[in-house]
Amino acid sequence: MQLVELQKHYQEFTARQVEIVALSRDENTDVVAMKNEVNAGFPILSDPDAAIMKLYGVYNLLGDEIAAPSVFILDHAGNMRTSYIGKSAGDRPTAESILQVIDLIANQDTE
Repeated sequence: MQLVELQKHYQEFTARQVEIVALSRDENTDVVAMKNEVNAGFPILSDPDAAIMKLYGVYNLLGDEIAAPSVFILDHAGNMRTSYIGKSAGDRPTAESILQVIDLIANQDTE
């Protein structure tokens, strides 16, 4: 489960002043249970009607009535710096690869 991997690397994200926010179509009570199950230190938000997923253009891309696996990296001003949208349910970037992209963006910002 990607949430478990993200939690394992959560301190590496926060050391870079990065916050993870996960989104689920599950109802809030199920999201709370999921957050507790993986001991997530980051927020997992409930989006049962997929409004946010639709806003970001990732809902039902694979014809399965769920969001395609996606990562969006926003800067502190809320500007989207980059994104990754999976081409299958298992097409998910690793935590390490996400951290590498964050480091690349940070290096670009200091040049």
